[in-house]
Amino acid sequence: MKHSHTHSPLPEDWFLRARLKIRHLQLLIALNEHRNLHRSAECLGMSQPAASKLLGDLETQLGLTLFDRHARGVTPNWYGESLIRHAQDILSELHHAGEELNALKAGNAGMVAVGTVMAPAVTLLTSAIERVHRDLPGLKISVDVGVSKDLVHRLLEGELDFAITRVPAGFPSERFVFEEIGEEALCFVCREGHPLSGHPAPTLQEMAQYPWAMQPPGALMRQRVDGLFLYHGVSPPKQIVDTADLMVALALVDKSDTLTVTTREAADLLCAPQRFRQLPFEEPLSVQPYGLVSLRDRRLSPGAAALMTSLRELVAQPAAPHRLTRTPPLLPLGMDSPPE
Repeated sequence: MKHSHTHSPLPEDWFLRARLKIRHLQLLIALNEHRNLHRSAECLGMSQPAASKLLGDLETQLGLTLFDRHARGVTPNWYGESLIRHAQDILSELHHAGEELNALKAGNAGMVAVGTVMAPAVTLLTSAIERVHRDLPGLKISVDVGVSKDLVHRLLEGELDFAITRVPAGFPSERFVFEEIGEEALCFVCREGHPLSGHPAPTLQEMAQYPWAMQPPGALMRQRVDGLFLYHGVSPPKQIVDTADLMVALALVDKSDTLTVTTREAADLLCAPQRFRQLPFEEPLSVQPYGLVSLRDRRLSPGAAALMTSLRELVAQPAAPHRLTRTPPLLPLGMDSPPE
């Protein structure tokens, strides 16, 4: 079935005129997953003719073909992919609405899912949670710590209400609201008793002789350290374990001569001085500013808004623990701007 594609725009109430139903959204997502009308219909507990009619009616109302039909099944075209993405967002929002309503019915203050990079999770976010729980003791809060790329992806997928992170290159910046908080100071960590632990100021060349545990390539902290080696003309370590989990990195550091890099706040909290040592380094080391990141077109739930307000109040305090003297980013040779 082919439909003529006109250039006339859809009206604002197109979804009402097309009689769009939740069943349409579920079918779009099933077709995207299975790429087969029969299997998609089975998954939704309906007959294939009924599924075919549901899709055909929608395409007719829109005046658009959403899927390319072929002998082995169906494949979404650009129109289909666009509508599928929004269908996933809508169903995800409805799922969260059900969770929030259930929490309110149970006498709780709702639910909040927030993501954060490591340093804010240590002090800023935990302080905000403690503060908001004074007024909303029943508010259920889940916190996921990760790297910026994963957190922003989960925010777009509707799995997080907001995040304390950066918006890496490659994401549609116009979809986000970014409220800057500050930079993260970094430090190098070794075990107590490491050959470099008594050194007044080990050089990069000396540190490169040892194994390392670092965030995977592409992560902001890893880019910063890779750029540092490149800038100083030092060959990077030959033995590197890639891990985004700081606990794994610290376990390797604790049991061997492995070095790692982390935020200074995380090191102060997690690295007991009798087991770990923060290595002195000749120049300040930090990564680009992080901030509160939310979706421009998504309204926060009351609980998420309360936690966001608490975070803003803490950020505004002059003596806030996150505050860091801004240092110009050290760039690898040939770079005009900090790596994302």
